[in-house]
Amino acid sequence: MLSGVRAMPRGGRRDLGMSTAEYAVGMIAAAAFAGILFKIVTGAEVRGLLLDIVKRALQLAG
Repeated sequence: MLSGVRAMPRGGRRDLGMSTAEYAVGMIAAAAFAGILFKIVTGAEVRGLLLDIVKRALQLAG
């Protein structure tokens, strides 16, 4: 065997990670998910719920 040459795995294909296209699709999906999550968390209803939780916690603390 030549130095530095590895045998192929049984499946015949070596997966060393995501390809550029897979990486781009993954990044777009992550950015879209982050945008949707941001919209949900900054909405008036969720903001009100979070404020209620903080107010209750402060009241219990003293």
